[in-house]
Amino acid sequence: MIHFQHKTKSITLFLFLCSLLLPIIAMSSCPPTDSGPVIPTTELVNFLVRVQETALETFGPQNFDPKPYVDMSLKFNLSATEDAFKKLPRTQNGTMSSSDLNRFIRSYLNDPDEDLIYAEPPDFVPLPEGFLPAVKNAEVRDWALEVHSLWKNLSRRVAGGVIARPELHTLLPLAEPVMIPGSRFREVYYWDSYWIIRGLLVSKMYKTAKGIVANLISLVDQFGHVLNGARAYYTNRSEPPLLSSMVYDIYKRTGDMDFVRKSLPALIKEHSFWTSGLHSVTIHDTQGCNHTLSRYYAMWNEPRPESSPIDKESASKLPEGTDKRHLYREVASTAESGWDFSTRWMRNPPDLTTVATTSIIPVDLNSFILKMELDIAFFGNITGDTTAAEKFLEFAQARQEAMKSVLWNAEMGQWLDYWFSNETTCKDDYTWKSSNQNRNAFASNFIPMWIDLFNSVVLCMQRWDINEESYAKSSKFGSDP
Repeated sequence: MIHFQHKTKSITLFLFLCSLLLPIIAMSSCPPTDSGPVIPTTELVNFLVRVQETALETFGPQNFDPKPYVDMSLKFNLSATEDAFKKLPRTQNGTMSSSDLNRFIRSYLNDPDEDLIYAEPPDFVPLPEGFLPAVKNAEVRDWALEVHSLWKNLSRRVAGGVIARPELHTLLPLAEPVMIPGSRFREVYYWDSYWIIRGLLVSKMYKTAKGIVANLISLVDQFGHVLNGARAYYTNRSEPPLLSSMVYDIYKRTGDMDFVRKSLPALIKEHSFWTSGLHSVTIHDTQGCNHTLSRYYAMWNEPRPESSPIDKESASKLPEGTDKRHLYREVASTAESGWDFSTRWMRNPPDLTTVATTSIIPVDLNSFILKMELDIAFFGNITGDTTAAEKFLEFAQARQEAMKSVLWNAEMGQWLDYWFSNETTCKDDYTWKSSNQNRNAFASNFIPMWIDLFNSVVLCMQRWDINEESYAKSSKFGSDP
């Protein structure tokens, strides 16, 4: 009897321990993997990444900036340049001397700054008429004019060589002059352009602002969406979609109806990019209704070329056997969000290896898309395209309802990012649960207030004969600084 009791207790203890271990076993048996689509980069980018890797090995990691290497252009065709690179002398362990690598770079590659040349802004004047009329303080006005003068420092156009031989450059051959962010960022960036345009409109530089939009529209025409930036290695991701807001703000200042007509097809095309395929997620609410919203999702699962050593260092911290491609896609998707790298995307902040952006329905992205839908409805109405106007008002109404059902938290009085992926079961859960809302406070929680989320769609539908004044009231994005 004593022996039987001992065996029973042993079995009970064994079963108890198994119950504790099962969740751990389940987690280890289904680590994150990646099977999503990839938009391949160019052979030129791949080659420049190899030069970048060699430079890191040769010059060492201290103060190493990987981006300039993938921004360089070729002096000769790719085949000849690769042949010369392969012939460089190397030691038995594969390294090469600093002098040999520097000699190769000087002989075969151009400095990154050479792809853009200075362009005098055609509509810049030192003191624009009606400049910030509400600012009366002389010291503040002087400071504002000093900031205004910086447009001349940042204005560039693509060099003729890029247009003539685009295959030798990672910079994309944009037709119109650009405003660059400055420093190591020598190319146009998507959502940076919105804030640049807001400033240009204050400076009365309407022609320059329209040129920036024309460049972005050319990217939509070529790639189906506005790229993260105007480089060959950015074709696999976008950034927060604010193109329609740029068009609306310019129209509000200029009244240029032809500009709106030319822009509208690209805006509709971009809307499709953000609302279909893997950017689209449907959540089932507790009432049995389905709500479709959008997420960030980059078409890439390798280290980002412009930050390859950094991404590889992050991936080196993953447990052995983990699919690094999953982390690389999450990192690229976070870059698509423009919030790289906020803890709002991490399961275990501040551990970057736990970033899970593709498992989140973000408040800000869906606010921007709602704004896009309202803008397109407005543009359809003023250009006489009633079909587009009605269709996009319906889209906006559905998104507003979806955001209210999935993202709104009445207790906190905020919209909250929604996590639909369950890290313990390794499965996506598309049934709404309040516990899946991220209750941390981020500035992005309040972005719907920019478009007066509770009123905008209703106002548009009530005032079907939308005019500029009524739309401006329903869209706080368009307010002047």
